[in-house]
Amino acid sequence: MSRIVALDLARSAALLAMVVFHFTFDLEMFGLIARGTIGSPPWQLFAQCIAGSFIFLSGVSLWLAHSGGVRPRAFLRRLALVAGAAALVTLATRIAVPEIFVFFGILHCIAVAGVVGLAFLRLPSGVTLAAAAAVWVAPGFLTGPGFDHPWLIWTGLATQVPPTLDFVPVFPWAGPALAGLAVARLADRGGLIEPLRQAGPPQAVMRWLAWPGRHSLIVYLVHQPVLMSLVWLLARLRPLG
Repeated sequence: MSRIVALDLARSAALLAMVVFHFTFDLEMFGLIARGTIGSPPWQLFAQCIAGSFIFLSGVSLWLAHSGGVRPRAFLRRLALVAGAAALVTLATRIAVPEIFVFFGILHCIAVAGVVGLAFLRLPSGVTLAAAAAVWVAPGFLTGPGFDHPWLIWTGLATQVPPTLDFVPVFPWAGPALAGLAVARLADRGGLIEPLRQAGPPQAVMRWLAWPGRHSLIVYLVHQPVLMSLVWLLARLRPLG
């Protein structure tokens, strides 16, 4: 399957937004900007938009990769990469910050949503959109103490969630993945995807801009250690007083 540059560009834009957010997070953590900046409503909304964009694009990618029929080898390979990266994030944060380690972050959610999305590949877009809406609003109706067990918190229906650096539960966040799947199907059926597939090789600038999106998983894994090292250096160089 040929890559669609527009999709890689969209991922690159989401990655840029993520880097901005995490750079600001690191600046606050090292005391270089005011405490509470990241916790303010605008920054929290920004974070949710970033997460939603990544998950939505994962649904789009699922349709583009398997619209002609599920390719088990390709699907399992991608699932193993995402799930493996999610496990790596959990392990690294468990060692570095055990009191707030990531037990179910965005990569965990994307992996689970990808498996769930397989059930909707052949269903009408309307059904998938309805399911996306149901998943999105489910926490408002189904949250209860029965989901407070440690093995069920990942659902997003628990009443209490332990402190964690990143929590992206299946409910409601699998919703954007299903929405992305449905929107991609509608766009494909409407003849909007094929021109993107048939587009010629991108110009050098477009290739450069699309590179992060083409390697989004690697960028996701390495960007925060790089940013933290940079901010640590800035903090050390800051004049005292």
